[in-house]
Amino acid sequence: MENNKKLVGAILATGLMSFAGVLIETAMNVTFPTLINQFTLSTSDVQWVTTIYLLVISIIVPISTYLLKRFSLRTLFLAANAFFLVGLVIDFLSPTFAILLIGRFFQGASTGIALPLMFHIILTYSPFEKRGATIGLGNLTTSIAPAIGPTYGGLLTAHWSWNAIFLFLIPVLLISLVLGLYSIPKTAGAKDTSLDLLSVLGIVLMFSGFLLFLNQVGTLASLLPLLFGFIGAGLFYQRSKSSNPLIRLAVLKNRSFSLFLFGFLVCQFLLLGISFVLPNFVQLVLGKDAFTAGLVMLPGAAIGAILAPISGRLLDKVGPKKPILSGLTLIAIGWLALALVLRSPFIWSLVAGHVFYMIGIGLAYSNMMTTGLNKLTPALYADGNAIFNTLQQFSGAVATAVVATIINLAQNAATDYTQGTVIGSQIALFFLWALVLLTFLLTINYFRKSTDKKAVS
Repeated sequence: MENNKKLVGAILATGLMSFAGVLIETAMNVTFPTLINQFTLSTSDVQWVTTIYLLVISIIVPISTYLLKRFSLRTLFLAANAFFLVGLVIDFLSPTFAILLIGRFFQGASTGIALPLMFHIILTYSPFEKRGATIGLGNLTTSIAPAIGPTYGGLLTAHWSWNAIFLFLIPVLLISLVLGLYSIPKTAGAKDTSLDLLSVLGIVLMFSGFLLFLNQVGTLASLLPLLFGFIGAGLFYQRSKSSNPLIRLAVLKNRSFSLFLFGFLVCQFLLLGISFVLPNFVQLVLGKDAFTAGLVMLPGAAIGAILAPISGRLLDKVGPKKPILSGLTLIAIGWLALALVLRSPFIWSLVAGHVFYMIGIGLAYSNMMTTGLNKLTPALYADGNAIFNTLQQFSGAVATAVVATIINLAQNAATDYTQGTVIGSQIALFFLWALVLLTFLLTINYFRKSTDKKAVS
């Protein structure tokens, strides 16, 4: 990059597409009751608005290591921007649920290209001593979306139509296009690079199979996609041992990298899980409208987004231990509070619990990614980046599917639909809280051992 302005411009240009994708994702969550009624869907069916988007990203991102070698940065950016614009137009005009999902498919393809492109630019052009801040800036573009997504979706749904959610994002994509044309360099692609099609097949079978299994869990029909998922995972693993693998899974042998990857994915579970639970809980249990459901999410998500780049600078100055452990502590306390207050819900108690937990997310989430990638050699950055971004999106899809399934099972088992929603939501939150505690204990142990090694040396 010629200068710092172009680096920031490139991060924002690629980040805006990810921002738009997450904005739609969280904005549509508050419309689920509306979509259920309009298209006669179940709770498990409607979550495909999110799942199809995240599934496509999960398939495209692993291919990013090939795409970044084969094509110029400018070409990849323009393709991603075009895909997203097509998806927005389709969804704005969609008369059926099936066509709505087609539009989300195109948006997922766009984000699947844009996300690794953004982090590739950061890892390639950003100075190491400023990496925490630049990764924080990159994550800001995606983490700020939940701050306004539910409110944005609720406002448009309440006063116009859910279709308008897509229309008003077209200017955002045009701004992204202008920034990208100014700042993203015209790099040369490698013409001799080949794509391992068997690895791609393995990825498609693996992610599609596992997600279809989660969507149909509890039924005999779910066993077939589960089988395909394992076949795909086996195929992809075998191809990863070839001389020219799509992604070098050997990076997972780095225990430090794997630990922070796990913690990062747990945080992603929480972000996507709560964005499904809270808006629907506020509408179905408390009887509020979509706009109010969105407002409940606004304070906490805004704080989390603002803290992302700030916590990155903190990491650059004091290291990862203090911000990550402080963040995990606040996450554990805030999440437990949310789970407990569901039994006697008061809307401001939900807001307070969400704010407390999101302060923790702001301190820990982005810094876990930065710390994990910093544990790799430069030669493995592309592979580590692809693994982080792939599993980030897939874990989001899994979280949405798991939470939706738990709530749906509780609703079907209960004689009272509202009470079933309360029970299902609480079970889902306690399940995710257990993952938080596990992450907290593993991270404490890691930093304790790191301190002991320094003391010995």
